[in-house]
Amino acid sequence: MSLPDRRHALFTFANGFGLLGLAGVLADATSASGRDAVSAATDPLAVRPPHYAAKAKRVIFLFMSGGPSHVDLFDSKPKLKEFAGKPLPFEQPKLVRTKTVNLLPSPFKFAKHGQSGADVSELFPNLAKRVDDLCILRGMYADNINHNGACLQMNTGEQAFSRPSLGSWLLYGLGTENRNLPGFVVITPSQPAQGAPLWSNSFLPAAYQGTLVSNLNKPIENLADAGTDTTQQRRELDALGRLNALYQKGRENDTLLAARIASFELAFRMQKEAPEAFGIDGESKATKALYGVGDPATDIFGKQCLMARRLVERGVRMVQVYHTQTAKRSSCQLWDQHGGLRSELPANCLATDKPIAGLLEDLKARGLLKDTLVVWGGEFGRTPTAEGTDGREHQPFGFTMWMAGAGVKGGLTYGSTDDFGWHATENKVHVHDLHATILHLMGLDHEKLTFRHAGRDYRLTDVSGRVVKEVLA
Repeated sequence: MSLPDRRHALFTFANGFGLLGLAGVLADATSASGRDAVSAATDPLAVRPPHYAAKAKRVIFLFMSGGPSHVDLFDSKPKLKEFAGKPLPFEQPKLVRTKTVNLLPSPFKFAKHGQSGADVSELFPNLAKRVDDLCILRGMYADNINHNGACLQMNTGEQAFSRPSLGSWLLYGLGTENRNLPGFVVITPSQPAQGAPLWSNSFLPAAYQGTLVSNLNKPIENLADAGTDTTQQRRELDALGRLNALYQKGRENDTLLAARIASFELAFRMQKEAPEAFGIDGESKATKALYGVGDPATDIFGKQCLMARRLVERGVRMVQVYHTQTAKRSSCQLWDQHGGLRSELPANCLATDKPIAGLLEDLKARGLLKDTLVVWGGEFGRTPTAEGTDGREHQPFGFTMWMAGAGVKGGLTYGSTDDFGWHATENKVHVHDLHATILHLMGLDHEKLTFRHAGRDYRLTDVSGRVVKEVLA
């Protein structure tokens, strides 16, 4: 294979895996070569100290795309049974998509679990056993009633415009511990409707964009270069790096150019470490069974969660795991039950319950949960009123999320909605507050983590947000 062909093969791998925006992943300075094309002084992924001592080193965000129904999963509302079929006894907010009037009690049973006695739906029998690890936020609220804006806000803090994602901000603030793997990975078999903007770097340097994994059986395309050995490939990359370095002179502020140059180095390094990091074949039968791998109902999300554990174990800063596909259905927004509540919601819970519980158990057994923050939730919740006879509408005014692991109080239920589950009423937590708290747990002050763009300083939490200190251990 000629040098141009080998260069093209490595470029194809880097491009196919989304690495052309991952600048600054450099080799150890063993020689004056292409590995120094982007100098250490401009290395955007170098590990940086946090603003203060961090409780968490890494984040796994389990994103249930579509909006899981809080009143059917974690927020039991007996009043819904008392008022079943009757109109909501107060005026709905002006911001509604469709005027759903009659109250719909949950068709699923709730029970109290763990020493904390938290209410959990029968749809999450495995997760219920881990409830004392969870810090359940029942007073969440957001600002947008539609999927696009709400997903953007939950992932980037902004509803309409392109802004850097949570993972991008974490990389910008802290860098990455493993120089041979991406620092921010997104695992989703079917991309959410909003797509790449949910893990975009936006105006942050190109190094901080998320790396997408969509093929769980073959997460890394074009990885091997069968045409040459690594020694020869190293020489070729060094020569290419020197040429790129000459071209880069006078273009030091071009972060996309720097990203493209450095992506070749990351691609080369990943050839050694990535197959082992992303591959789950070497896991024991017991571990695979813990996550539900091999069971048709749980295999897809089980593989996603197991891959997430393997990546954070190897120093990846943030892994975002989207639930967008089950064995029987592929959809951008699986949790969007405008209809089929009695059949689709149990199917979604069946697909995710065992993998999530397995992830928490596995992290804890390996000593990783103490410094790994796990976050669960969607872009909003669902109305306590019925849409048709078997559905619920979008609900940003009050819903549930949970966190577990590093620095949060396990077994705590914080906040509440009204008697019907419509409005967050007590200990409310806005999306900006959630982001501020996640950054705080990672050792970052959300008011100090800023980036100058278009004449002003931007931050993940815009001009608001508070750290929810009441949930901190």
